[in-house]
Amino acid sequence: MKLIISTLIFVQLFTACIGCIGQTPTQLKTGAERTEKWLSLLSGKSVGLLVNQTSLIGRVHLVDSILSHGIDVKRIFAPEHGFRGNADAGEHVKDGIDETTKIPVISLYGESRKPNDKYLKDLDVVVFDVQDVGVRFYTYISSMHYMMEACARNGVEFIVLDRPNPNGDYFDGPVLEPEFRSFVGMHPIPVVHGLTVGELAKMINGEGWLENNLTCDLTVVGMDGYTHSIFYELPVKPSPNLPNMLSIRLYPSLCFFEASKMSVGRGTMFPFQVVGAPDSIYGDFTFTPGSIDGMAKHPKYEGEVCYGRDYRGLEPMKQEFSLEPLMHFYRLSPDKTGFISRREWFNLLSGNDRLIKKIEKGWSEEKIRKSWNSSLKKYGLLREKYLLYP
Repeated sequence: MKLIISTLIFVQLFTACIGCIGQTPTQLKTGAERTEKWLSLLSGKSVGLLVNQTSLIGRVHLVDSILSHGIDVKRIFAPEHGFRGNADAGEHVKDGIDETTKIPVISLYGESRKPNDKYLKDLDVVVFDVQDVGVRFYTYISSMHYMMEACARNGVEFIVLDRPNPNGDYFDGPVLEPEFRSFVGMHPIPVVHGLTVGELAKMINGEGWLENNLTCDLTVVGMDGYTHSIFYELPVKPSPNLPNMLSIRLYPSLCFFEASKMSVGRGTMFPFQVVGAPDSIYGDFTFTPGSIDGMAKHPKYEGEVCYGRDYRGLEPMKQEFSLEPLMHFYRLSPDKTGFISRREWFNLLSGNDRLIKKIEKGWSEEKIRKSWNSSLKKYGLLREKYLLYP
């Protein structure tokens, strides 16, 4: 079964660049790898780093590389999943000391999601180097937003070391409406936004989306050899439950199940590649979730046999945002009113309260897509202003 329904207005764009997709660029250099472009910007300054396990230059962590050049790193800020990337989704991350470098680590996913100004008063610059997956509700970009605000308030420079977007070859889905703004959706952008973190930072700054219309002193260290149409396979999984490229490409479509009674395979070795629940009505494929260190602690339906679909045979780069999985399992569900078990959470993920109502009314995916075409076209024009790469 194919999980791919493209928005018609972008067909020509994809046709033009499809020859590039599926090839990992051998000459691509991330922003972090272009040391000559950013090292001088840190020399003689007090530095903070917003980084995690993906912040690598080859096999060397950015922290270790910066320290080897004699740069004064005051503290590390850790997003969701922690500095080392081993905390579960939604699990609070505690402040601490990095055992390797002895540098203080400040959590941006604990009691507060916003950096406390006291941690920026003695800094000259904060460097952001985190691998994103190009989806609105992936919280690393929310942590970036809050750090940009903190830097703007405190007169601290903000440097983004740009990285590829593994879902960056298209944009799709409903655009978030302001009243549904939350930590899993802070910007009026579609579910799949088609921007690198550097491009998104420029958009946040340029469109006045920071609090009180603040403007951050922003520098983006761009990549060399990157285009939005290339297939770049991530060398490190961006978070515990996105272990491979297929899970990353299916994530925009399958994450909606997190607000439903269905499991997306948390507690297996193939999360975001299967969907099921403990009822044979959902399919012949079975899996049984269990606790896995570093991936899932007491997942939904722990120890219960779940029935559903296995998407692992799909080709990663052919997967794009689709409502088909959600609508398929909704139709099969004998309990339509209880299928979405966390309705408010679903609306925050979708960025509106109309998507679920349309599904419940029996709208087709084609009709639903037509309802967001206008806002997508406007977003496409906005996106063009901030693109750094072809």
